[in-house]
Amino acid sequence: MEKESLKKAVFSVYPLADSDWHAFASCWNPVSFKRKEVLTSAGDIEHYVYFVLEGVQRAFYLGDDHKEATLVFSYTGSFSGVVDSFLLQRPSRYYLETLTTSHMLRLSYADFSRLMDTYPAIERWVRLVTAHSLAGVLERQIELTTFSAEEKFRILLTRSPHVLQLIPQKYLASYLGIDPTTFSKLLKSVKL
Repeated sequence: MEKESLKKAVFSVYPLADSDWHAFASCWNPVSFKRKEVLTSAGDIEHYVYFVLEGVQRAFYLGDDHKEATLVFSYTGSFSGVVDSFLLQRPSRYYLETLTTSHMLRLSYADFSRLMDTYPAIERWVRLVTAHSLAGVLERQIELTTFSAEEKFRILLTRSPHVLQLIPQKYLASYLGIDPTTFSKLLKSVKL
């Protein structure tokens, strides 16, 4: 059952032949983590990519002033991990932590590399996922640098209204690059 949600996510990007899918699916292993557990620390090399079956995680940057900047959230039905560190096998600049108890599937870098070398369709799937992710990062960069606090707030709640029930407001404010007080005011005043 847990790999059915993985299959749905994979096939929504690029359907794989049965033999490719079985090889891919066999490399994902179930793991569970407690709330507020750090999976990857800055300076560590990411050895896994995850698929979230249940729970919420966030990747964040910790500045020299100890101010956190939330970069991305992952939750049920999405992929997770410090992807640049994973793909390049270089030390991460970010942290990945669970915000809630989390049940996930994970794929090791060794299996990932072997699959990419052996199955052209899986390599194509990875390229497409990477392209979609890059497009999302660029869109988010535009939002962060050119939109007002209210516009960013509206976009977040239009795109992902469920996050208000899943993620503490201080992390959502950090993700939007706004002050928590401003976030709280927007929550009370903005109607969608």
